[in-house]
Amino acid sequence: MDKMLSKIEGSIGYLIFNNPEKHNAVSLEMWDATDAILDEFESNSDVRVVVLTGAGGKSFVSGADISKFEKERGSAEATKHYNARIRAIYERIDHFPKPTIAQVDGYCIGGGLNLAVCCDIRICSTKSKFAMPAAKLALGYPFPAIQRLINAIGTSNAKYLMFTANRIDADTAYRIGFVQSVHDESSLVQEVAAVANQIGSNAPLTIKAMKFIATQVLTDPENRDLAQCDALVDACFNSEDYKEGRMAFMEKRAPHFKGC
Repeated sequence: MDKMLSKIEGSIGYLIFNNPEKHNAVSLEMWDATDAILDEFESNSDVRVVVLTGAGGKSFVSGADISKFEKERGSAEATKHYNARIRAIYERIDHFPKPTIAQVDGYCIGGGLNLAVCCDIRICSTKSKFAMPAAKLALGYPFPAIQRLINAIGTSNAKYLMFTANRIDADTAYRIGFVQSVHDESSLVQEVAAVANQIGSNAPLTIKAMKFIATQVLTDPENRDLAQCDALVDACFNSEDYKEGRMAFMEKRAPHFKGC
């Protein structure tokens, strides 16, 4: 059985963690497959939004596959390679040029929480549970993961999750801003698709520019690429889509954007 699945429906690319018997715990092999799927989605101009989700209806992602630790982290060198690989994947998702949505249905724990917070938008079912259990396991948690969590929910909320290692429910996750909406399990897939399709119908160059600039806002001022921000904004105004947007507005019809 393939542990990572992908499919494309319209403008939506779905990346599916398919290890339900282990609550979608992720091995190094699965992370490598994730990278390959992201390559496909990034190069395919038909894909305008990426939805990350877990198979089985019980978990989004529950973190690392502990059964693989002996093989994947059996030595200091192997552990160093593993950590670098995971960090690179998280960074890639965090900076992916197309919008990303975490569709959470069930447990979103540890590394799964870190994965979800790398996504631009998080939407969950009412049964979902969230936790950062590192303090119960004596695990170190790296700077980028803590930085993303603080950026998403604020310092005090992040400290509460980290220090207590408590699980929170979907309503609490919504209240603190970790998820943007909560839906019944029966309607989650449709609600996420509706949001993704709405994003996919908008101007791709504008979305790309907005995402890059939003990332730069959270970057240390001395490391910001303001020239690229300006270039992406200029590309919007110089595009055929800009003309199409104006014409559609004047003609009182829906625009048809092509990303050029």
